[in-house]
Amino acid sequence: MIVGLKGVVEYKEPSFVHIEVSGVVYEVFISLHTYSAIGSDEVKLFTTHIIREDAQLLYGFLEMSEKKMFQRLIKINGVGPKVAMAICSTYTPSQFATVINNKDMNGVKKVPGIGPKSAGRILVELNGFDVELVSSSDEPQNQAFAQASEALESLGFTKAKISKALSACDGKDTPSLVKEALKLLQTI
Repeated sequence: MIVGLKGVVEYKEPSFVHIEVSGVVYEVFISLHTYSAIGSDEVKLFTTHIIREDAQLLYGFLEMSEKKMFQRLIKINGVGPKVAMAICSTYTPSQFATVINNKDMNGVKKVPGIGPKSAGRILVELNGFDVELVSSSDEPQNQAFAQASEALESLGFTKAKISKALSACDGKDTPSLVKEALKLLQTI
């Protein structure tokens, strides 16, 4: 399984990039956000390696949050890699989390290749899609919220109650967020 590539950009187009890694050139499909952020020098991409009967495909992302969003999307019945990549090209993970949490059917239908039926399925499957995808190692605050959310979820609290409690917390690190949220969850 190829989970990342670091190499020199040989060629790029809006939908894919060729990256040379130690003498081997890989074709990696990318989103428009990744395309606009890639220079012409060395690049490091997080990849998802999809193996089908007739092909082995690599999908690359500059940010781990975008890769997580892609991987979550392709698990939905009826959403393949092409549609998931179209969503990644249309929205950043934080924008998409907002669309999903607002249950914005028209926002989901803006993506090329998604009709009303698929949009409804995506909204239902991704209910509660938020902090875990938006977090990245660059943003310790978001990472702390994601870890706290995960910890509280493992204790059996619902995502709705967790996000309500965490939004009222002032903590900066995971342990303080969990403590504050637990106190608030006792009253909710």
